[in-house]
Amino acid sequence: MAAEHFLPFRKSTVVALCAGELPADERESFLEFARLLAAMAQHRIHVRGERVLDAYEIVDPAEDVRTVRTATARDRADARAVVERELVALAAEADFIRIEADEIEQAFAEHDLMKVRLEVEDESIDTVMFFRRGTRPCTEEVKSFYGLRRRTVEFTSYAKVLVYIAFTERPDATEREPSGGVLLKMFQDVPRNDLEMLYPTVRVRMRTKDKVLIGVPAVLSGLVVLATKLLASLGLMVLLLAFWVGIREETVRLDQAALVTLFAGLAALGSYLWRQFSKFKNRKIKMLKTLQEHLYFRNLGNGAGVFHHLLDAAAESEVKETLLTYHFLRTAEQPLTAAGLDRVVEQWFGRHWDTTFDFDVRGGLRTLRQLDLLTEDEQGVLGAIALPEAKHRLDRHWDNLFHMPVPGAAGVPTVSR
Repeated sequence: MAAEHFLPFRKSTVVALCAGELPADERESFLEFARLLAAMAQHRIHVRGERVLDAYEIVDPAEDVRTVRTATARDRADARAVVERELVALAAEADFIRIEADEIEQAFAEHDLMKVRLEVEDESIDTVMFFRRGTRPCTEEVKSFYGLRRRTVEFTSYAKVLVYIAFTERPDATEREPSGGVLLKMFQDVPRNDLEMLYPTVRVRMRTKDKVLIGVPAVLSGLVVLATKLLASLGLMVLLLAFWVGIREETVRLDQAALVTLFAGLAALGSYLWRQFSKFKNRKIKMLKTLQEHLYFRNLGNGAGVFHHLLDAAAESEVKETLLTYHFLRTAEQPLTAAGLDRVVEQWFGRHWDTTFDFDVRGGLRTLRQLDLLTEDEQGVLGAIALPEAKHRLDRHWDNLFHMPVPGAAGVPTVSR
């Protein structure tokens, strides 16, 4: 599996790693640069987040928030388009990878680790999007034959999985089968083989093994009941049935002993059927409990909270990429192109921190260009603005974000009361 863009270090750790390579007299200045860069990234993501959260409020209104007017069907359709577009973009910026349909189908076909059989009912689902981040191989010891046998299973696990599901608008909607609206959730530590458990319309079904465990004892005990308790009353019931349908003309004499035998047989049959039904029901309840426990302990966020998580992750990813791009360009011993810079960063993390990832050099270069901190010649050789000047330019960008005209200044009219 190809390496991901995600760098499994916090922003503060990346800042510390870069600062640790600098001379002591440059470290404080570099840390100030990093703080300015992070503040600007947070501001940009905050402005963007306000727009997408406003749109999400229309498609999935919060119960404790009032509105001044009711959204129309057109409003909901437009808002949903904004939500889906921003979700895809933010997921990519936060280093999530879209899980394609063939990968999901493969996961459904493979043996799961939950020891339950799940089926997805997708008739009410209009749009499904899964995203993953942090893929790693795992092993787990699985017990079978009541713990007498153990085997080691190898599987792929995702550190985080993002799920977006939009439901079809239906006039006959019920509370159990939702209509319209969207569902947005984030989970952690999800085995690839268990992706189906993240669907809201998943249903627990009995596995073949469970059917055997219930069915075989049921048949054996049924034969025992038939031989010991129903045999005496079975003949009487056959005679009564034959008389009622007209096959037998001679009436059946029902004395006290016959009635006791008949009711005893019927009671034994009813008790036997109830026990088998209870076993089936208890087995299914156990499976549902297993599913709910998996979802409860893996759930990281729901609804608008997922967007808050994505916005923070996207801002942090932008800062890490930009900071690494600037640091390695500024400290390079020889001129670097984009491809060379990409290779230097990846090799540095692999050599010093045993970390493999696909550095998104284009994202870092794009941000440096926007902030006017990058130099580039006609041959594609890159360079970074000196640290003092870079801080000055960041400070100017920050001031311009909140630039307010001063009344009385040149070209700015004064307001009289």
